[in-house]
Amino acid sequence: MKIVTIVGARPQIIKAAALSRAIRTNYQGQIQETIVHTGQHYDANMSQVFFDELEIPAPDINLNIGSASHGKQTAQMLKGIEEVLLKVMPDFLVVFGDTNSTLAGALAGAKMHIPIVHIEAGLRSYNKSMPEEINRIMCDHSSTLLFVPTKAGIRNLEKEGFRLNAKAPFTIDNPGIFHSGDIMFDNLVHFGNLAEQRSDIIQKLDLNPNNFILCTIHRDNNTDIQERLTAIFSAMLKIANEHGQQVVIPLHPRTSKLLKDKLAPAVYTAITNSKLVRIIPPVSYIEMILLEKHSTLILSDSGGVQKEAYFFHKPLIIARPETEWVEIVENGAGVIADASEQRIYDAYSHLTKTALSFPPVFGNGRAAIFICKTLLENKQL
Repeated sequence: MKIVTIVGARPQIIKAAALSRAIRTNYQGQIQETIVHTGQHYDANMSQVFFDELEIPAPDINLNIGSASHGKQTAQMLKGIEEVLLKVMPDFLVVFGDTNSTLAGALAGAKMHIPIVHIEAGLRSYNKSMPEEINRIMCDHSSTLLFVPTKAGIRNLEKEGFRLNAKAPFTIDNPGIFHSGDIMFDNLVHFGNLAEQRSDIIQKLDLNPNNFILCTIHRDNNTDIQERLTAIFSAMLKIANEHGQQVVIPLHPRTSKLLKDKLAPAVYTAITNSKLVRIIPPVSYIEMILLEKHSTLILSDSGGVQKEAYFFHKPLIIARPETEWVEIVENGAGVIADASEQRIYDAYSHLTKTALSFPPVFGNGRAAIFICKTLLENKQL
């Protein structure tokens, strides 16, 4: 069976690692994978390092698209992916998540009548101003096999008219819905202990384990709007100063470029002079795992980091007005604080004084095995 896997952004490369590992260790000779990197993330720290570190085969094809407006970037990807598909003619086209690479892959494959496999299907923020929400909806409705990480995702698809009891053979008009668990959890299970052996970032940064806050901010509605970015960083400063807590911020390249211009001058000065707020360059996946594992609390606007916080049983503050991972909030392990200085501060106070529970809502760490098995069972003769 031939599959083409589309990746382009850091989270997709991480998810693809689990699928490629499952193929390599359990389905060698049964599944032939061609990896296409769109080049959506072209910074070496945000892309190539992940292939090396996660032991993913080098991409067979790199489209080298790079950064551009949504329309231009998606159009260039669509053209490049279509050319690949004409040469390979796979049995399935696999896409992950909700980026422009996901959308371009789904459109290219569906129009060529190649069955689309959407891993991480069914997620909804119910905020269509987010480009990711448009991408995931369009992709789900173009897919033949939808692998859904959570029960909430299954309910979302049912609301949109998907038939949960559809029977094979599956097609774009009769898609199959599968509750697979979360493929990112596969990686946490695999790399969780290996990370300690492969990185010394905690020692290198001279951090006290379990005595620092980890913060990641990268979404454009936070980085591009001065009031929002200033509120988030002001909250971190306040928590650091009042509670003597170190705050570690691996800075996404996008945020790094905007920080001086988009932060209020007084806050920028305070951040750069603070001994408690540590701004560091982007980190690798293994380093991120260790920072998450040894933090006391995580603040993020990243969907992937939200889940990883939950996997590691860490209290979470969500710097967005909503989340796709509603189970985290429903279980009380996370608080939606948006970009409000007061709400972030209140969320910190609440989460650090409350006994939290983390029931296993993201599967058993074997999602990739389930996905491969299901693909083989549903290959059209």
